[in-house]
Amino acid sequence: MSLSTLYHYLFTHILHTYSVMTTDDNNISNTDVLRANINNETSQISWSELQRFFAGGWLIYVSEKSNLLDVAVAFSLDDKEQVSKWLTLGNIAKVTDEQAKQWHDENTSFWSTVVKPWVLIQPLSEGNNKAESDKIH
Repeated sequence: MSLSTLYHYLFTHILHTYSVMTTDDNNISNTDVLRANINNETSQISWSELQRFFAGGWLIYVSEKSNLLDVAVAFSLDDKEQVSKWLTLGNIAKVTDEQAKQWHDENTSFWSTVVKPWVLIQPLSEGNNKAESDKIH
């Protein structure tokens, strides 16, 4: 078992334990657990690895104006009101052909997480270092 597999197992086990032990006293909600799980499943990915999801129409662009985890949680909870607001503001949208071409040409990297059937993506900003990119999620 690799270290990352062990880490993932332990993290998942701890989250499960917290969700079982959740009470009003410790203020850990199901949404907090969902958010932690989504955060754990969020990773960096290159455009070349996302192209097949674009071809299938499954990619959702999340602008830098929104937090990727907030969007993923709203999608998971089927929060139509909040998702509609983001759509109206242009903070989230299906990926366009123009974006796909630009990202292909620039070999862009993204933060990404899956909320079936969607793959939510947010481009890494230029000069993004580890400390800055941790703020995304």
